[in-house]
Amino acid sequence: MEIKIELTNHPKVKPASDHLGFGQVFSDHMFMMDYTEGKGWHDPRIVPYGSIPYDPSLMVFHYGQTIFEGLKAYRTKDNRIVLFRPDENMKRLNQSCERLCIPKVDEEFALKALKKLVEVDKDWVPDAPGTSLYIRPFIFATDPYLGVRPSNTYHFIIITGPVGAYYKEGLNPVKIYVESKYVRAVAGGIGAAKTAGNYAASLKAQQEAKELGYTQVLWLDGVERKYVEEVGTMNVFFVIGDEIVTPALNGSILPGITRKSCIELLRSWGLKVSERKISIQEIYEANEKGILKEAFGTGTAAVISPIGEFYWNGKHMILNGGKIGEISQRLYDELTGIQYCEKPDPFGWVFPVV
Repeated sequence: MEIKIELTNHPKVKPASDHLGFGQVFSDHMFMMDYTEGKGWHDPRIVPYGSIPYDPSLMVFHYGQTIFEGLKAYRTKDNRIVLFRPDENMKRLNQSCERLCIPKVDEEFALKALKKLVEVDKDWVPDAPGTSLYIRPFIFATDPYLGVRPSNTYHFIIITGPVGAYYKEGLNPVKIYVESKYVRAVAGGIGAAKTAGNYAASLKAQQEAKELGYTQVLWLDGVERKYVEEVGTMNVFFVIGDEIVTPALNGSILPGITRKSCIELLRSWGLKVSERKISIQEIYEANEKGILKEAFGTGTAAVISPIGEFYWNGKHMILNGGKIGEISQRLYDELTGIQYCEKPDPFGWVFPVV
């Protein structure tokens, strides 16, 4: 399919690269494509970013049939623009489509469209250290119909915007509240899909944790309420003795691309990495024994977010003196070095745009 391009006549004023927030400013253009049953995906186009009028009965508003992805474009020191493992994002997009009964997209074409959009808005990719262009592909049901069934029509849209650090703490350790009352997802549900419902389910616990002074929530399993799953916006790792542990993917945990990259990096360094069930009690006991060396979250937005404290059932667990750990720092340096093409890319993770 040919991608039609309509350029804006009213370009926006770009924010300064050293004063960027996250998810607040959007670039000049967006990609759109439609799906109609019997016709398939059609009419791919890049158009000026703007509001879209929709019928109030749109199925996505009432039944939540929608999925999304998140990735970044980076500007290198020699002024090239690159992506980090976007093929993995397109693969996961289709895995989410499968679970939400949304027609899959052609991954190769979707990546082509994404690269073309970034190329059109290349001037929006910031150049200050630690900044990037955040990219949000998403698909949602568009039938104007009140009834519980998969939609027959969909829109696939990609929007972008320049961003700085996701957490105000930056690379300083964050404080995490261990959630024991609310449940985010269970195996067999939609926890492994990147869909809006998972994030809606997390809001109440996150709000309560924030009121207590904590940055994020660590979720426990929804059945026994004892096994660690993930942080609200990140997968999580623990360094216990000489073992690096991350919860095994069990159907209720999002298969993070940064998570996958960290596992591959750690194993390439000859370190012991285990994907297994780990209880919050095991973590507490390891901290009491002094063998819980560090913990960190991983995700596209924050890359690596070291954890300085867990609060669980009235107990404060302070990790590594509240400072960033050696492995957290090494992973952050290596990943961002690869993403900005400042370090070798032996895995073939970086995709050039322009």
